[in-house]
Parts: sequence; structure tokens; C-alpha cells
Amino acid sequence: MTKSPLERAARALCELEGNPPGATMDGKPLWMDYLSEARVVIAAIREPSEKMIAAGRECASGAIYQRMIDALLEQP
Repeated sequence: MTKSPLERAARALCELEGNPPGATMDGKPLWMDYLSEARVVIAAIREPSEKMIAAGRECASGAIYQRMIDALLEQP
């Protein structure tokens, strides 16, 4: 089953803190504790930059969002 972008973001934040991917606490996956932070980050990048918009215009396939995020990650 494919993980949602929100779950992938929460897992990445969890691992960034040095936690192993399968870490649990009190029987709950530890990455779940990072969902609120992941939501904040995703909300913060909801508005695309001009470079992201331009990258989206250049792509005629279903990869527009991915191209836009790639453009975001290329920015300093």
C-alpha cells in the first residue's frame, strides 16, 4: 500500500531526528508523533513559487506536482 505524502513527510521528520524507520512507543509507530509538524511544513509549501509554477507549465504529464516540488527543492 502506498503511503500518503503526509505519512511520508512525518516518517522523514522522525528519521531526521535519528529514530529508526520502524520505531514504536507504547505500541504506536513513533512517526505518528510527527504528523502535526508534517502538516505545518506541507501547509507552508502549499503556495508555489514562480519557479514551481514555471516548472509545472513545462510538464504535460501527470508529473506536474512532482516537477513543482523538484523545482522547490532546487531553490536555496
